[in-house]
Amino acid sequence: MTRKRFDDLDCSIACALNEVGDWWSLLVIKQAMLGTRRYVDFQQSLGIAKNILCDRLSRLVENGVMTRVNVAEHGTRYEYRLTEKGRDLFTVIVALRQWSERWNGSKDTMQLVERASGAPVAQVEVRSADGSALSVREVLFVGENGEPLERAG
Repeated sequence: MTRKRFDDLDCSIACALNEVGDWWSLLVIKQAMLGTRRYVDFQQSLGIAKNILCDRLSRLVENGVMTRVNVAEHGTRYEYRLTEKGRDLFTVIVALRQWSERWNGSKDTMQLVERASGAPVAQVEVRSADGSALSVREVLFVGENGEPLERAG
């Protein structure tokens, strides 16, 4: 089955999905955020088929989300590390996790806590310039010309 591409859509969400929008890519990125670096460790921790993992890592490197670094002093041994672009997905990973916990219940025992205090991480929210939380009903989507775009709900 050919993967759907969204190159013709003028949409930032579609552009992001072109880079990280498949079943495995965000899980590979989450695993890298946990400190996984080696191919074999990604494969073992995720239970992903080797050909799929190879494809996803290659695509993430090609898209600048991860980098492949030769870490062997003698010979070749690669590690995969998140780039700044990849680390910027942290908020997305946390938001997806929190959304799933709210609507699907907790599926694992891992918790997100602040390193310094050990306190649970707060819910991800969209905020106004003055810091107040905003819902989708309080945000206006506008086009290039400043005109409001249609919105359902």
